[in-house]
Amino acid sequence: MQFKRFLVLTLVLAVLLAGCVAPPPQTPAEQPTAAPAGSDTPAAETPAAAAGTSLILATTTSTQDSGLLEAILPDFEAASGVKVDVVAVGTGAALKLGEDCNADVVLVHARSREDAYMNDGFGTRREDVMYNDFVVVGPPADPAGISGMTSASDAFTQIAADAAPFISRGDDSGTHTKELSVWEAAGIEPQGDWYISAGQGMGAVLSMADEQQAYTLSDRATYLARTLEGTDLVIEVEGDPILFNPYGVMDVNPERCPQAKNDLAMKFIDWLVSVPTQEMIAGFGQQEFGQSLFTPDSAAWNEAHP
Repeated sequence: MQFKRFLVLTLVLAVLLAGCVAPPPQTPAEQPTAAPAGSDTPAAETPAAAAGTSLILATTTSTQDSGLLEAILPDFEAASGVKVDVVAVGTGAALKLGEDCNADVVLVHARSREDAYMNDGFGTRREDVMYNDFVVVGPPADPAGISGMTSASDAFTQIAADAAPFISRGDDSGTHTKELSVWEAAGIEPQGDWYISAGQGMGAVLSMADEQQAYTLSDRATYLARTLEGTDLVIEVEGDPILFNPYGVMDVNPERCPQAKNDLAMKFIDWLVSVPTQEMIAGFGQQEFGQSLFTPDSAAWNEAHP
């Protein structure tokens, strides 16, 4: 059943979500998972491979593009014997996968939409996981003259006034939702040749903005990860409270979706919000950037670090 559901999910994403940066995994759930880095255990002998057990995680492109999942998931897979099949899309699409019973657990970053998901009965448990922030990035030449502004809405107002090129995610993601809230705060409905709706994930949009010397809104983690690949974009505006970016994890209600692996989802959530995993999140990015790309924010972490 899990394999059939994963194949259906792959076909749905191919039709409805073409163009997203992080496509659904191409490896069937039954395939042996790779051994964690540094392990001497052959992949065929890992618990996940032996058990043939897998979990579908619907999440945002930022958790994938930043490299966070690649850094932390091997720990869960090795400890639990459960292979995590990651489907990285926009927040709206990730929530839809949960609502349509095509995922087991959902990790996203749009609190109002997460609350709606829970209030509508699509999940039974939600936990705070971590946060970072959004930044307005653009070309070093800064044609709109927004560098150093402390208000994101003022910066957007100036970009619109100058008709400076702006690339929007345009994909119903958490980042797109945040961008629209900034335009709303500015009292502007963006339109015109200068405003380009890409319908793409964060990595692709940053590449487009780099190529076209345009502005865009990015989560800080994905932007910093892209600096390792040589992007010329620079941070123009940061620190505005409106740019706060919290992440939450939710299960898929087993009463609505009997095929959902709720027991595994709960184990995954317990692991994700545990202090040891939160410590891994806190350390992610320190070596490459000298700063954490995400700040831990689970209840267990905050209790341990009052």
